[in-house]
Amino acid sequence: MRLLFLLIISLFSISTIAEESAIDQRIAQEKKTQKLLFSITPHKPNYLLPLTYNSHIQSERTYKDVIDEEQLQQLEVKFQFSFKAPILTDIADLPLSLYFGYTQVSFWQAYNGDNSSPFRETNYEPEVFAMWHQNRALAYGWDFKLATLNLTHQSNGRAEPLSRSWNRIESSLIFEKGNMTLAINPWYRFEENTSDDDNPDLLDYYGHGKVTAIYKADNNIFTLISRNNIESGFSKGAIEFDWSFPIHGKVRGYFQLFAGYGNSLIEYNEYTNTIGLGISLTDWL
Repeated sequence: MRLLFLLIISLFSISTIAEESAIDQRIAQEKKTQKLLFSITPHKPNYLLPLTYNSHIQSERTYKDVIDEEQLQQLEVKFQFSFKAPILTDIADLPLSLYFGYTQVSFWQAYNGDNSSPFRETNYEPEVFAMWHQNRALAYGWDFKLATLNLTHQSNGRAEPLSRSWNRIESSLIFEKGNMTLAINPWYRFEENTSDDDNPDLLDYYGHGKVTAIYKADNNIFTLISRNNIESGFSKGAIEFDWSFPIHGKVRGYFQLFAGYGNSLIEYNEYTNTIGLGISLTDWL
């Protein structure tokens, strides 16, 4: 009788785990990580792409004669490092928390030995954001999982004429249905003085938001990101496809395709096609 009771409890536990959504699993893992003294909680995907090919590095126009066109190679290394740390959790006994986040994306001319293998571009993105956890059932099988409100700064930390930066307030609304996750991410750019604005036409290329669709199947994660395509009539937008797949343990393979404007801040108004292959340690889910 005791054995039967334990078997029923085990089956119930397995069923509960199986029904837990990918977002719920991610939130539960983050809560465990935040309790550890020496741990870092991932924010956005963390990856290293040793092989990244950029079909059109627009050095002559983009770098404004600061760098000769012959100095740049189309094959380079791209990597992203992203983490977050809680400032306040469960504010007023609500599922509301305040975080500091930081994301850095770098483009490294690692194979360009003739020019001391310089970093072509690095984008820095610190932010402070509030996250509100939800679990509300909507129509057609969709669930509203969480919302964020962010104050974000992004820049490349360079002097004129290569300086690029902007400040914005943005939000993320996260929805889930089965293995599909949908994130709607609108933003508003804070205006700057004309004399201080390095990129006054940035919103013409970045638009006023992006949509991210994530599909998880058999431990593979497929991500599609669309920015400013519909808003610009598919003339100044960008689209990115990412595929994360298991290799060994926590190390996963990572494949990335990008086409459009804004591959980096220095290229915000330049159209590029890139393809990258490498590894990732953490993904969206």
